Amino acid sequence: MTADSDILLDRMMSLHPKIIDLTLDRMHRILAALDHPERLIPPVIHVAGTNGKGSTQAMIRAGLEGAGHTVHAYTSPHLARFHERIRLAGELIDEQTLSRILDTCLQANGPVPITYFEITTAAAFQAFATTPADYTLLEVGLGGRLDATNVIDDPLLTIITPVDLDHQQYLGDTLALIAAEKAGIIKRRVPCIVGPQHDEALEVIEATANRLGAPLLVHGQHWHVAEENGRMIFQDEEGLLDLPLPRLLGRHQVQNAGAALAALRHLRMGDAAYSAAVTNPYWPARMQRLIHGPLRDVAPNAELWLDGGHNPAAAAALVETLSRLPRRPTHLIVGMLNTKDIAGFLRPLGAIAKTLHGVTIPGQTATLTADETVAIARSEGLDATTAPSVMDALKTVVANDPAARVVICGSLYLAGTILKDNG
Repeated sequence: MTADSDILLDRMMSLHPKIIDLTLDRMHRILAALDHPERLIPPVIHVAGTNGKGSTQAMIRAGLEGAGHTVHAYTSPHLARFHERIRLAGELIDEQTLSRILDTCLQANGPVPITYFEITTAAAFQAFATTPADYTLLEVGLGGRLDATNVIDDPLLTIITPVDLDHQQYLGDTLALIAAEKAGIIKRRVPCIVGPQHDEALEVIEATANRLGAPLLVHGQHWHVAEENGRMIFQDEEGLLDLPLPRLLGRHQVQNAGAALAALRHLRMGDAAYSAAVTNPYWPARMQRLIHGPLRDVAPNAELWLDGGHNPAAAAALVETLSRLPRRPTHLIVGMLNTKDIAGFLRPLGAIAKTLHGVTIPGQTATLTADETVAIARSEGLDATTAPSVMDALKTVVANDPAARVVICGSLYLAGTILKDNG
């Protein structure tokens, strides 16, 4: 049975001919029609960046909740259900509330053009404004400067996670141009936490902050984080924290945890928050171990992982994470969108992959076909072949290597199809 929210969301998809059309004009119009809910939401922590936005936000939320606070959170895209994008005071938005708020936004907007992300972001603001909480976490959808979330004039704090090449067709083809878009969330005199950056990106972020009088707390200058002897060491001008390694796997998650801790330290959250930030977060499809479902049933002795990373920096992080696991033959099942740097993503994976199976992502018009994925993988030197589906690819792998390590990767949209049945 189709939920009411699904019907309303389908209507929203038809309100604009483009999926992405970066401007804030339509957001200002619909928010005015809704009587400006964005002015009524709890204090905002706004997160932008190329990689690590979601993980950093998840750690901040875990920390704030560990300190006893209630937290709204907005993220995108969703994996299995739209409801995942809107968390109200710690809980995913329920169907009745979501349907009511979507209908309110449709009526306020009328028939005039607005993108799906814009109107659903307005719906999130409407939900946040009508539900009490202590903090609001907003994750940028794309870029920052013209992103639909960037209508908050006075956030409590902004955060910029590592900036790298991605979405060049919208944000520009250099790190400096992309960083300028990400730095668009910096507000006058509002502190900004800055994660590890390439020098080219950092220069742009610092110049923007200087122009706006926004204090910066920069990785490597104002705070430091490292893994030492199986622990995570964070240090800033307040002192040193000796904490467990983050629950989320990978060296890059140590850096993301550092940004989260810098934010929590700035907010004076205390030891319970710092510990919870690294031990309690859950963020699906980021080196997530699949332990039940149909895929596990056909490969009971295999080690199954799911990762939604889809750009070269994410591939490098994936390789680094896998290299730290016990040695085991690693096989990749890859599906990607045709808007991504396919060769750039696949190139680092050759260092760890015994085989690669290319699949077409079900239900995605922008999917790269399995044949296209395999052709590019072969051009990068990988032993690649096509498969009709993830299930078929997995069966082929375990028929030859029952105890294989299998990593399904390349797209959050592919991850979403997997989690619907194997979450």
